[in-house]
Amino acid sequence: MNSNLIRHVEINLAYPLSPPKIKTREDLIIKFGYSNIPAIIKKGIVMAYEHIVFEQENGVATVTLNRPDKLNAWTRTMEREVRNAMEEADKDGDIRVIVLTGAGRGFCAGADMDLLSGIEDGSEKREPGAVYGTEAYNVAIRADFQTRYSYFPSISKPIIGAINGPAAGLGMVISLYCDMRFASREAVFMTAFAKRGLIAEHGISWMLPRLIGHSAALDLLLSSRKVTAEEALRLGLVNQVHDSEALLPAVMAYANDLANNVSPRSMAVMKQQVYNAQFQTLNEAVATGNEEMLKSFASEDFKEGVAHFIEKRPANFSGK
Repeated sequence: MNSNLIRHVEINLAYPLSPPKIKTREDLIIKFGYSNIPAIIKKGIVMAYEHIVFEQENGVATVTLNRPDKLNAWTRTMEREVRNAMEEADKDGDIRVIVLTGAGRGFCAGADMDLLSGIEDGSEKREPGAVYGTEAYNVAIRADFQTRYSYFPSISKPIIGAINGPAAGLGMVISLYCDMRFASREAVFMTAFAKRGLIAEHGISWMLPRLIGHSAALDLLLSSRKVTAEEALRLGLVNQVHDSEALLPAVMAYANDLANNVSPRSMAVMKQQVYNAQFQTLNEAVATGNEEMLKSFASEDFKEGVAHFIEKRPANFSGK
């Protein structure tokens, strides 16, 4: 695939929400020809999806929920595509940080009402306890982090939620599984379940108290009231709050700092330590830390971490 075609693809896909829209594999085939699609995707310029947009630049992958006319309401297609994008980003050595956000003025308004209607009339089959994913069960990963929505902790790379607008119901659940949350001042959080005759599902009863405490979690779950970005910051639900136009620049600045100045190996190990520690005693967490520290001393990234500090130059971590 020649460089001119690559550049042509880059220009046309730099702003995937602007016309002409090129979001799906079929769109790419029509515009660039079937034989060029593998090279385009391998190049990392675009991944072809229907309900999300996947972009990659400077070690940061951005996954954008892309149903702005529906406030990015969650669908089965979006569910499959987000999981596929997360897993593919996790495998890609060039990607070191993942950002999850929404197109338009919302993050995710929860499950699409057509999906909920299907559950009510019985046309939508649900399998309690089923594991939904693109790969078989992995014995190397804690079972808790392989269920339908709780798999974000199994992704070795940091996932930063850029909450650009309303995050309600399932949309709020998805945001909680991000490792960090940066919110715009227009962001609103709402559990919504109690007002739909539902319960605390998909593990929010486990995640929410760990983030904001037992009493505050019950308040948000039972009342289903709206929580502003400022209150979310006070509760510890989000890490930072920014004006709308400053949100993505702030998220990207943070993500780029992680991608370029921090050891990918260290990030992966520490993320695993923090999530697994939720099931460990203090003694077990200390033992795990001691074991992982010995492995770190033997790593390439440790050698590079010492070398770039002594030589007063930018780091060049390999992730090994």
